[in-house]
Amino acid sequence: MTDGKMINDPVHGFIKVPPGLLLDIVNHPLMQRLTRIKQLGLASVVYPSAQHTRFQHSIGAFHLMSEAIRSLQQKGIFIFDSEAEAVCAAILMHDIGHGPFSHVLENTLIHGITHEEISLMMMEQINHEMNGALNLAMIIYKDEYNKKFLHQLISSQLDMDRLDYLRRDSFFTGVQEASIGSDRIIKMLDVVDDRLVVNAKGIYSIENYLTSRRLMYWQVYLHKTTVAYEKLLVNCLTRARDLASQGKELFCTPALRYFLYQHIDAVHFAQHPEALQYYELLDDSDIWSAIKVWMHDDDKILATLASNLVKRILFRVEIYDEQVPEERIQDIRQLLMDKLSISKEETRYFVSVNEIHKDMYDIHDDHIDILLPDGTIKDISEASDLLYNAIHYYKNSKNYLCYHRI
Repeated sequence: MTDGKMINDPVHGFIKVPPGLLLDIVNHPLMQRLTRIKQLGLASVVYPSAQHTRFQHSIGAFHLMSEAIRSLQQKGIFIFDSEAEAVCAAILMHDIGHGPFSHVLENTLIHGITHEEISLMMMEQINHEMNGALNLAMIIYKDEYNKKFLHQLISSQLDMDRLDYLRRDSFFTGVQEASIGSDRIIKMLDVVDDRLVVNAKGIYSIENYLTSRRLMYWQVYLHKTTVAYEKLLVNCLTRARDLASQGKELFCTPALRYFLYQHIDAVHFAQHPEALQYYELLDDSDIWSAIKVWMHDDDKILATLASNLVKRILFRVEIYDEQVPEERIQDIRQLLMDKLSISKEETRYFVSVNEIHKDMYDIHDDHIDILLPDGTIKDISEASDLLYNAIHYYKNSKNYLCYHRI
């Protein structure tokens, strides 16, 4: 009988994975696949130390879930051992369906299906292999269990997923201003009427958490250079897909070829079991190996985009508070047509226009409830003057114009 596994994590310290179901999940090939997928995708173009993986994040989220369950039990919240194990299993696997470069792939090579839906398909596969051991974990993950607060620990505006990735990403990027007090937040958690609440003593920690989340999105996840690099990758994959649809033979690993040469959507996943099998083989290395070969392709557009990715010749970025002026877009298109000797239609591979919106706190989503000393409960947006002002006065959207450097 094994004693489990001890993992030395730079963010949380030593993390103990107990023997049995949880250790079996950690050791499963589909979990180990996440060691080959970076958590922050291409953000390392700005923050070179952001090389951590989705596997590390999953282990960290599991650790915080274990701490949260222990803290709630100490406050008299009755949680069966089977429920504790199931919710820990669910948070371990919450990101298992992510593909390489995360949402870049979701919107380029596959359509109409999210990584959450693919995660559930992978969970079902593992559950079948483990003879139904994950039944309860999947019920909690899908929010079909009678203790709703357990699902909130997995997916809400204050879940263990966000608590770990904010703390972990700020650590590995070196953005210390965004560091959050996850330990204190967990200690302040309680349950009232089957809903997670935060003790009023923790209100400043929640304010810091939401402020840090806003900072991380605009300074790291949506940093203009990161966005430009991601748009370059999207356009490169889009060109490759368009060439593939015309019958051009391109170098690909078998897994990448499956998605590049077919239209893959939710219906295709449902009707073709091999789609999931190929998806499970995809990781960051499939994309990079293809791009390095495409640098020398005889298609000038694909070769240029691939070379720019490898050599880190990024798109230029202009940020606008309002909609990007159409005349500015047309001027850039004309310049690209003249300099690159391409058609107006082909300039779409070298220009991207996007409006990106990100709320600090979504008052229409699952709420963060504050338990006041008199026993009443208020939403954080009402309990905090800082949050009330921030929600109503902070600008939450930017317009990005990204284009090829001439």
